[in-house]
Amino acid sequence: MFAPSIKEMGFTDFVVREGFCSIRLPMNDRLRFFSGAVCGQALMAAIDTAASIATETTARPGKGAVYQHTHFLRPAANDDFRIKATMRRFGKQAPMSIAA
Repeated sequence: MFAPSIKEMGFTDFVVREGFCSIRLPMNDRLRFFSGAVCGQALMAAIDTAASIATETTARPGKGAVYQHTHFLRPAANDDFRIKATMRRFGKQAPMSIAA
């Protein structure tokens, strides 16, 4: 269901129910910059994956991400990440979910 690069990220601890998905992204040195901060692209991929799964559990499965907007408050480093996505509502053409 997902690209090999997404599978290689090693997501674990899936919690899935209608309109919701939570996954854990284990800390991985391959996802870090030399400074120790985790690459934002990896975090965005994790967010997109959780949001996609949450959307697919509803009566109106989506067709993929058409827009993502993220605020990075500080560099993420040195721990696993828990990503939670919740379906908020459906628009005329696309679903809207929020992830943290």
